[in-house]
Amino acid sequence: MRFLTPFDVKTKPEKKYCFFLKNKIKYIDYKNPKFLIKFLNERGEILPIRITGTSKKFQKRLTKAIKRCKQIGLLPYITDRLR
Repeated sequence: MRFLTPFDVKTKPEKKYCFFLKNKIKYIDYKNPKFLIKFLNERGEILPIRITGTSKKFQKRLTKAIKRCKQIGLLPYITDRLR
């Protein structure tokens, strides 16, 4: 008996990589909100490691930079539509 549809071949999902290690970025500038906005969702919350794929060291630095940027008023704390 033949199958009408082909078998589903499950492959490994793409491996996430650290954006900062790949691009050799050593310092995350908190005065650059256009760059930091990539790591926020629509409501202004910081995206977790499992979504961004950054390493733990850079996620801590990123969180600190985003919080500083929000504190000096370059990024909003809460918003309906950020992008």
